[in-house]
Amino acid sequence: MHRVCNTPRLVLAGVSSGVGKTTVSVALTRALRARGLRVAVFKCGPDYLDPTYHARAAGAASQSLDGWMMGRDAVLATFALASRGADVALIEGMMGLFDGAGADGDDGSTAQIAKWLEAPVALVVDAGGMARSLAAIVHGFASFDPVLRVTAVVANRVGGRGHLDLLHVAQKAPPVVGGLPADASHAFPERHLGLRTADEATVPDALLDHWADQASRWIDIDALLEIARSAPPIAVGDAAGPTASPARAGSCRIGIAQDSAFHFYYADNLRRLEALGAQLVPFSPIADRRLPEVDGLYLGGGYPELFARDLAANGPMRDAVRAFAEGGAPVYAECGGLMYLTRAIVTIDGARHAMAGVIPAEARMCPQLQALGYVEVETRAATILGPACTRFRGHQFRYSELSPAADRASTDHVYALRTRGSPDSVPEGYRVRNVVASYVHAHWASSPGVPAALVGACAR
Repeated sequence: MHRVCNTPRLVLAGVSSGVGKTTVSVALTRALRARGLRVAVFKCGPDYLDPTYHARAAGAASQSLDGWMMGRDAVLATFALASRGADVALIEGMMGLFDGAGADGDDGSTAQIAKWLEAPVALVVDAGGMARSLAAIVHGFASFDPVLRVTAVVANRVGGRGHLDLLHVAQKAPPVVGGLPADASHAFPERHLGLRTADEATVPDALLDHWADQASRWIDIDALLEIARSAPPIAVGDAAGPTASPARAGSCRIGIAQDSAFHFYYADNLRRLEALGAQLVPFSPIADRRLPEVDGLYLGGGYPELFARDLAANGPMRDAVRAFAEGGAPVYAECGGLMYLTRAIVTIDGARHAMAGVIPAEARMCPQLQALGYVEVETRAATILGPACTRFRGHQFRYSELSPAADRASTDHVYALRTRGSPDSVPEGYRVRNVVASYVHAHWASSPGVPAALVGACAR
């Protein structure tokens, strides 16, 4: 069964990482909201951080659209579902427009998402230190793939009105619809994983409103809205996952770790759990002294290393999580959640901070990146995520490693993990009783049976 999605939409794509896509996306989102428009915001790729900025600017969750992890049907269905009722949808790209899962095609790239959505593209360029060279860059991007419609250019970090006038002269078609001035004093804060999470402490409303004001003054927002409205209707199938039924409603309660240390979740994963009848109950491993009344736990990723001292100080919560796991209740943990379940986090300064002690290893922070990229998982045995040979896709981005490697005598390795493009797999996915913990951030659009199995395990 197909339906038609008519939401006006625009992809904000960069020529590379670091050109200011997130700043432009946040500025436009906030400026459009100031006009009274409802904005649906999306992020291409596996990113967790940029969507926190989108959510602050839009006042609603930002959805991830990843061609490699989700597939075309799930991308279209997720877009249609999340943009329903919106006046306009903004889709922020990842890296450069044509960068994706590999160097020999557009799989997993922003270009792939733009083509699937039949969405026009506004190209974001860091114009600092250039004038006519902008035209050469835009020409290459606009002509590289004739299926794409690169319809506008947003020049970031311009030196002033005179500089922007030069760019208008240099680049005629697609037109420069404005830009944002260089403004280091209002730049979003960064850390070793990229941008910091956009909480109210690090990114106050005044900073978001500043960029909205800059967008209103420097960018032709009406021109971008007209371009977004030129996107044609698209046919969308029903691949967004299960919908709730009265028989399933309230079938279980799943505790979701949610605080400064744990907040990396794909919004679509959480939606799938709720659609299957799970009630999601947030709790804080930092601040709460006890677990809520729940049937299972989902410990997402985040920055536990930055809050290791606070997590270690909360002995009652660590004890509660360990007792919950030892009692055989389902616990699913990803990356930061895995780190919390180990015996300790050893920070880069060598300090050891006690954790829940479920996984018999320590998570040691390293000065260099330990893993980055897409992975595919096949389970070696039946788990709370489904039967043996269950497959799903995900992503890794981590600066820590388990040391020593989890003891196989007391911990099952239930994942065969294969990086994209590699024929070989390595053992991963650590199981103790009904705990499954891994460094992989999974996207369940790649395997809708996984959230169903998890809800079923919690309900039992």
